[in-house]
Amino acid sequence: MNKERLIIFDTTLRDGEQSPGATMDQDEKLRIAKALERMRVDVIEAGFAIASQGDFEAVKAIADTVRESTICSLARAKAEDIDRAAEALAGAESGRIHTFLATSPIHMEHKLRMTPDQVVENAVAAVKHARNRIDDVEFSCEDAGRSELDFLCRIVEAAIDAGARTINIPDTVGYNIPEQFAHTIRSLLERVPNADKAVFSVHCHNDLGLAVANSLAAVQAGARQVECTINGLGERAGNASLEEIVMAVRTRQDLFPVDTGINTREIVPASKLVSTITGFPVQPNKAIVGANAFAHESGIHQDGVLKHRETYEIMSAEDVGWHTNRMVLGKHSGRAAFRARLEELGIPLGSDASLNIAFQRFKDLADKKHEVFDEDLQALVSDTRQTAEQERYQLVVLEVTSCTGETPKARIVINVDGEEREATAAGAGPVDATFKAIESLVQSNCSMSLYSVNAITSGTDSQGEVTVRLEKGGRIVNGHGADTDIISASAKAYLNALNHFASGLQRAHPQAADV
Repeated sequence: MNKERLIIFDTTLRDGEQSPGATMDQDEKLRIAKALERMRVDVIEAGFAIASQGDFEAVKAIADTVRESTICSLARAKAEDIDRAAEALAGAESGRIHTFLATSPIHMEHKLRMTPDQVVENAVAAVKHARNRIDDVEFSCEDAGRSELDFLCRIVEAAIDAGARTINIPDTVGYNIPEQFAHTIRSLLERVPNADKAVFSVHCHNDLGLAVANSLAAVQAGARQVECTINGLGERAGNASLEEIVMAVRTRQDLFPVDTGINTREIVPASKLVSTITGFPVQPNKAIVGANAFAHESGIHQDGVLKHRETYEIMSAEDVGWHTNRMVLGKHSGRAAFRARLEELGIPLGSDASLNIAFQRFKDLADKKHEVFDEDLQALVSDTRQTAEQERYQLVVLEVTSCTGETPKARIVINVDGEEREATAAGAGPVDATFKAIESLVQSNCSMSLYSVNAITSGTDSQGEVTVRLEKGGRIVNGHGADTDIISASAKAYLNALNHFASGLQRAHPQAADV
């Protein structure tokens, strides 16, 4: 029996980036986009082109580079948003503009301050304008999960008539439950006269922990595109998890009349890459990509798996990319092999100067670690992606003293705007002392809302990956650092966060301004 295609629309680079502090730079976005292309994701939402110059350049770079996936940019229902998106997508092999307008009574009244007639009029105008710029247009009914069904039918019909090829029905605030959401999708497909002229999509948030369940219920009701993110990344409680959607459909082919074109063996590598770049670790018990997803503690379970895997495993770990990580390089590896492996991982280092810096840091790491894995290389590049010219604060020396019964002390030397400064501080622990020493020099007055440590690979010589989240004046940034020494990694992460603050880059939220 021929299965219909379920289109996988990944929004890690757009909606996923709206997680507090998860902002990615252009190089990082490009690395993730290439990983999604290797995974054979159908549509990559690369960003919100009008949000900032950085967002525009990132969307453009991805559109100019990725050839095997459709590249999409979000745009509010405003001509200037749509034109900016079209400009960013000009070099795409296959491009899409995704425009949206709120349709729930609460949003129309309190955010848009528009009547339903005005909303329909603006939606039609936006879709028509987008179709004049590009063939592939998607229209989203923001907050569809709390919208009136009769009005949804009306605006969806009008948007399709105006030229929208894809109609997205988002559960923007994660309010729906599966049976209810499936009823909405089924009703739209039955009641909208021109429903057969568009692909119906869903975009579910996880506020009640039901994003994946709602998405799958919608697929069974007739939706043929799911919008999701790697690791379920996203603002608030996140989005539907790509890996869970794909593997649920793949594993339960007895129930789903669809399948995806995803190369599932790229799921775990993509998960680890996104975790490394964003600094959001994957919890061990996370489905599919968590460290414990295929681990068995119970003796009964272990015995069953050894006798026949399917007694307690419904998927193969290898099928989603576990146990495929190999030692790629060691301390005797040369520059050519190093460059070649980075390019295989989608991490080209443009200039010889950048390659030289990265290669030297690789050699330093190889002296500390006997086995250097792909994850180590991803972390190494993330840790060194900023050039000296881009960093206001650079770590020069860190010396920490910690002894049982004694107060830990840290001495640090950092380069601030080209000038070396030194400070010493005591703290409750070595990390606390290090951070206090840094603060005594920079006096940022930031508050720390997160400190997280995650082992990149297994073994006692594993690099520790540290994430530090700082907040000041309503702005939130994440800093990342990796090292075999956790204290050094912590100092790097703190300074990385301060460098983000110093860069002063700001971006608009797609829902921050009235349409």
